[in-house]
Parts: sequence; C-alpha cells; structure tokens
Amino acid sequence: MAFASILNEADVKAALAGCAAADSFDHKTFFKACGMSGKSADEVKKAFYIVDQDNSGFIEEEELKLFLQNFSAGARALTDKETAAFLIAGDSDGDGKIGVEEFASMVKA
Repeated sequence: MAFASILNEADVKAALAGCAAADSFDHKTFFKACGMSGKSADEVKKAFYIVDQDNSGFIEEEELKLFLQNFSAGARALTDKETAAFLIAGDSDGDGKIGVEEFASMVKA
C-alpha cells in the first residue's frame, strides 16, 4: 500500500469498505474515514504525489477514476459519475484538473 507511511491500514480498509458499492464514493466521507483529513499539510502533499501517477503536478480525470486503487490494488475504479463529481469538487479554478493546493483544500474541508 502506497499510503502505508501516512495512514493506518485498518482505517484505509474501513474507508474502502464504506465505498465498495458503485456510486457510493464521497470524498469527504472517505478522507475522514481513512484518517487523511487529520494529517499534516506535508502528509497531504505526499498523498497528492502518490495519486499524481504521471508526475504532472496535477491529478487528472483518469487518475481520479483510479483513485481508490492507490489505497489498495484490489479496490474498484470510480464510476464516471463519481469521477466527475470528485473532479468538480476539487477543481476550484476550472482548469479540468486538481492541483496540490486544491487537493489539500478538499482533504481538509
């Protein structure tokens, strides 16, 4: 698990179980359940760079779709509806992607 140095494995498992059904993912609920919302700014930035698979400095739609798989290889992909809602929630400047500051704002919201 890429997040092992940041998050408690039991919390991650519980968070993933809470959104195992299609169209049940809610980023606020997930960030609280896995313990991310209580992490330091540096830890949240580390998490951002784990999710930013192509190292572009942004989390794009395809990376959001596979968001849960960063926490566990066997986790499901987000549905198109969930991905779109996640992107809208995080993309405060309307550029179609989520930057590190936008991600931090989402996690701490």
